[in-house]
Amino acid sequence: MLPYQEISRQQLCHRVPHSRQGQYYTVEFTVPAGCERLEISYDYEKYNPDAGRGPETSNVVDLGLEDQNGRFLGWSGGARQQIWVGPDSATPGYLKCTLTPGVWRILLGAYRIPAAGLEVRYDLRFLSLPERFWMAGDLHMHSTASDGQHTREELIRKALALGLDYIAISDHNNYSENLQLPQPSDLTLIPAVEWTHYRGHMNLFGVPDPFTSFVANSDAERLALLQEARRRGALISVNHPRDRYCPYLWDDRQTFDLVEVWNGPMRPSNLAAIEWWRGLLAEGRQVPLAGGSDYHRDRQPVRLGQPVTWIQTTSPQPQDLLTALRQSHAYVSCSLQGPRLSLVCGEAGMGDLVRRQPGQVLQVRAEAWQLKRGQQLQLVTDQGLQAELKPTRPASGSPAAGRAVIQTAVSPGWRYVYAQVTCRLVGQLYIRAISNPLYFVD
Repeated sequence: MLPYQEISRQQLCHRVPHSRQGQYYTVEFTVPAGCERLEISYDYEKYNPDAGRGPETSNVVDLGLEDQNGRFLGWSGGARQQIWVGPDSATPGYLKCTLTPGVWRILLGAYRIPAAGLEVRYDLRFLSLPERFWMAGDLHMHSTASDGQHTREELIRKALALGLDYIAISDHNNYSENLQLPQPSDLTLIPAVEWTHYRGHMNLFGVPDPFTSFVANSDAERLALLQEARRRGALISVNHPRDRYCPYLWDDRQTFDLVEVWNGPMRPSNLAAIEWWRGLLAEGRQVPLAGGSDYHRDRQPVRLGQPVTWIQTTSPQPQDLLTALRQSHAYVSCSLQGPRLSLVCGEAGMGDLVRRQPGQVLQVRAEAWQLKRGQQLQLVTDQGLQAELKPTRPASGSPAAGRAVIQTAVSPGWRYVYAQVTCRLVGQLYIRAISNPLYFVD
């Protein structure tokens, strides 16, 4: 669920006279400026003293909604005591919509009203999103449109059940289903295609049809295909670059925008991909990292939402998510229940550029929470590991449990710094979460 915050609240008490029984009419209310989601709940006395016994003798008041222009947004009758509408989500039976300030109308159906009339109490909540907020999702999976087990509708249901905020269904060389993407409530679908070549795979994000043809039999044809995708607005990721079976073999480190360093379960090929990404940083490329499950089917080690990429965005729209990803405002964690990361230097965060001033002492602060036994927070720069800390273990139930914070001065020689959570398994160091870097310049 998106982190909506209440900006104001209004309670309406409306008395329905018995004379309106069997009629529909409207009750007006005002939507304030800045509202991005409206929630309406209502209640009334169900017992009807005038009726005898039976299943259809209680009071009944039905509910619907119109916007400030009188546009019909939906009707739930007496089936629901609470509804909501917004641009990204709405109660089933109601339209998603942008909330324009003005006088809106509750549609009231006076089905059964006692002789003395009936007081109906409406509770209206007006909400908005923070200026920036985090969303977690899976950037790599496959449906029956290529070699996956599940239809896109089944993948959507699975993602919603897990609690993911967004997904990208990136079928191999196939974008037919992108041309009619559904718009489910509470889940953003990012258009994607995995351009699949025998010399490497790339995800092309944000454009339903990023190329005319996927065929490229030479380096020149590959470059032309990627240039076409970029002209159409695609964000290009090199996928699993050090995978044992599908490595990135092109002699080219410039034609992609980000690197999928974490593909499926954490394993040696992902550790090698992270080192390959660090090599790009060493060359001066400020290339973002990302992760995706590469989920195809059930009953395999690869699972949907493992890992997840957390993106700090200004809205849940696909292009805003991809803009934030391009700007490195993101980190990867092993799952929704895995470690959470924060990395700041003053007002700057992941992906931001910090300019040093003469005589200035900069402090960088890394925080991780939801840490498990054996995990530790590390601070890594272009000069190697700088600090590490195990999580606190105070009294059971304390909010500080499973939390670690590192705060240290920035060395004048640092070009970048990132945070990661690690653990050891059978003597091998494994990463459980990793952030994009903060960058420093004089």
